Amino acid sequence: MKMYEIREMKDEELVKRIQEEQDNLIDLRFQHELKNLTNTAKLGETKRDIARMLTLLNERKLKVSTEIKEN
Repeated sequence: MKMYEIREMKDEELVKRIQEEQDNLIDLRFQHELKNLTNTAKLGETKRDIARMLTLLNERKLKVSTEIKEN
């Protein structure tokens, strides 16, 4: 997932998508352990997508908190 796609999402969508990706990561890890995962790069991609979404969510929270402190 590209960063511009993530930035277009609302906070509620991000939280929902993060949960979906974390569930997907669990499934991928399970498949990897059972030797059924053909594309192991998908593990890293999923981890990075989760990290990007969490980073953006935290940036938005920090922005809101600093705006409140400034006013």
